[in-house]
Amino acid sequence: MESRSHRSPYARLFAIPGAKAFCVSGAVARLPISMMSLGIVLALNHMYDNWTIAGTMSAAYILAVAAVTPFYARLFDRFGQHKVGWVALTMSVASMLVFAFAAWARVSIPVLFILVIVTGCTQFSFGALVRTRWAYALRKSEDADLLDAAYALEAGIDEMVFILGPILAAFLATSVSPVSQLFVPTFACAIGGAAFFALKDTQPLVIENVPVAPASSADRDVRAASDNLAGAGAADGDGEGDGLSLRQLHTRASKPRSVLLCAGVIPLLVVFVVFNMSFNEFDVSVTAMMKAIGREQLLGLQLAMFALGSCVGAFIFGSKKPKGSNWQHMVVYLILMGCGYVCCRLAMDNLILLGIFSVISGLFCSPLFATGNLIIKDIVPAGRLTEGLSWVTTAGTVGTSFGSSLAGMVLDVSNPHVGLLMPIATTFAAVPLAVLGWLLARKHGE
Repeated sequence: MESRSHRSPYARLFAIPGAKAFCVSGAVARLPISMMSLGIVLALNHMYDNWTIAGTMSAAYILAVAAVTPFYARLFDRFGQHKVGWVALTMSVASMLVFAFAAWARVSIPVLFILVIVTGCTQFSFGALVRTRWAYALRKSEDADLLDAAYALEAGIDEMVFILGPILAAFLATSVSPVSQLFVPTFACAIGGAAFFALKDTQPLVIENVPVAPASSADRDVRAASDNLAGAGAADGDGEGDGLSLRQLHTRASKPRSVLLCAGVIPLLVVFVVFNMSFNEFDVSVTAMMKAIGREQLLGLQLAMFALGSCVGAFIFGSKKPKGSNWQHMVVYLILMGCGYVCCRLAMDNLILLGIFSVISGLFCSPLFATGNLIIKDIVPAGRLTEGLSWVTTAGTVGTSFGSSLAGMVLDVSNPHVGLLMPIATTFAAVPLAVLGWLLARKHGE
C-alpha cells in the first residue's frame, strides 16, 4: 500500500474529510468572477456600440466589488461563514437577477449604472472563503506543507472557471441573447453558494469573546490577594515590588489593528493592483480585435487560451515547491509573463500563434496569485486570514477595473494593436514594485 508521504499532494488534499465538497461547490459559486465583467462589456457594447460605456460600466461593477470585499471578509471572520453566508448570498443573487432583467429590458444608462454598482456592492470573495477553509483544514503541523498545493489548486480552479466563463459568455451573447450571459452566473452562484454554506463541518471555528463579570471587591479571595500584593509593594519601597499589582492585572481589550498595517501587505497590494490591470487590458483588446476581423464566434476560445496556460501553471506550481522566497518568485513570474505579452503583441495578426503565446503567458498567472496568497498567509494573524486574502482579491479587482476602463478609452480613439501594448506596460511596471516589496520583506525578516 502506498504510504501517505509518497502520495500526490492533491490526493492527500482530497483525502481530507469534506474537502471535495467545499472545493467543488466553491468552484461553481465562483463562475460570476469570469462572466459578469465580460458579460457586462458584451451586453453594453451590443446595446450601444460604445466601448467606453461598456468598459466604464464593467469598471464600476468591479470597483464596487473591490470596495466591499474586505467588509464582508471581516464579517465572515468575526461571525462565521455559515451565519453570514446565507444573508450575503441571498442579497448577491437577488441583485444580479435585478440587473440582468434591467439590461434585458434595456433601461436607461443611468439606471443601469446604479444597478451595476448595487450589484457589485453585494458581491464577496468565494475564493477567500475556500482558501480560509483550506488553511483551517491544514492547520495541523503534519499537513502544513500541503498549503502550497492547496493554494495552487485554487488558483488552477480559478483559471478553469476563466476557461469556461469567457467561452460560455461569448457563446450565449452571440448565439442566444446579448444579455443571457448575465443570467447563467447568477444561477451558478445561487446553486454553488447554497451548497457551500450548507457545509458547516468544514467551516473555520469562530472564537468569541465571552464577557466575565469581575469579582466584588468585598470578596474574601480578592481582599486576601490585595493585602498580599500591597504588603509586597511596601516591602520593596516603591509601591510596586516584585509581585503583580491589581493595576497590572487589569487589562483592557484592544481593538485588533487592520491587516493593512502588517509589514509587507501594502507593497503586495500595490503590485497586485498594477499587474492585474493587464488582464482586462488584454481581454478587452482581444475582444475588439476579434470583432474587427469578424471572428467574434471564436472570442471565448481565444480568451480561454490564457486561462488554460494559467491552469497548467497552477498544477505545476502546486506539485513542487520552488526554492527561494515568495517575493523572489513573484519578481520572476512578472518578468516572464511580461515577455509572454510581448510575444502576444507580435503574433496578434495570426490567431494560432496568438493562442499559443497566450497559453505561454498564462503559465505564470496562477503562480503569481498563489504566491501572493502565501505571502499573506505568512504575515497576517490566523484569525484575520479571510480579511487578508480578501484584500488581495480586492487589489486584483481594482486593477482589473482600471484596466477595463483604460482599455475602453484607448480603443475608442485607437485600435487593438495599440491596445495590446497596454498589458506589456503594466506588467513590467509591476516588476520594480515587486522588487521594492522583496527588499522591504528582507528588511523585516519576512
